[in-house]
Amino acid sequence: MFEKILSRIGASLSKRNLPYMIIGGQAVLLYGEPRLTRDIDITLGVNIDHLDDLLAVVRELSLRPLPKDIESFAKQTMVLPALDETTGIRVDFIFSFTSYETGAIKRARKVRIMDQEVNFASPEDLIIHKIFAGRPRDLEDVRTVLLKNPDIDIQYIRKWLKEFDASSDKKEFLKAFEGVLRGI
Repeated sequence: MFEKILSRIGASLSKRNLPYMIIGGQAVLLYGEPRLTRDIDITLGVNIDHLDDLLAVVRELSLRPLPKDIESFAKQTMVLPALDETTGIRVDFIFSFTSYETGAIKRARKVRIMDQEVNFASPEDLIIHKIFAGRPRDLEDVRTVLLKNPDIDIQYIRKWLKEFDASSDKKEFLKAFEGVLRGI
């Protein structure tokens, strides 16, 4: 069920030249351990000015946008949540065009699903996203991805988390990551 929709999403986004990467639970399934997930999280390497392009993708995929006022919601949250009503799978399209996200999308790994290349966040960038989210489930995902992928570029992760700490009042991203590392 997920394979079919991931394949279709990859084809549609690529056809419209919208840069993207799959993050969240679907990427954890690729790099970590099997776990229950009922959604697909996609980071788009474009700003909200591309909402019409994204809405064309949503229509092509027969997804139903969830907000009543799509434009206002997307501008306020930088997210367009949609639902595949036949499967009940929620798809969150996240607008993000920072220099970090642009680079992460370029680093994305192409995974062949049903004869379609689909872009997944690299394990390093998945870990950075999970550290940012910071929930206990996310930190457990970081642990499993680290355990299953011994070749991870730890210095790349530290570099970006240190940069994010420099622009944050709490400065706890690198600390959280180091805590997970010590627990392994």
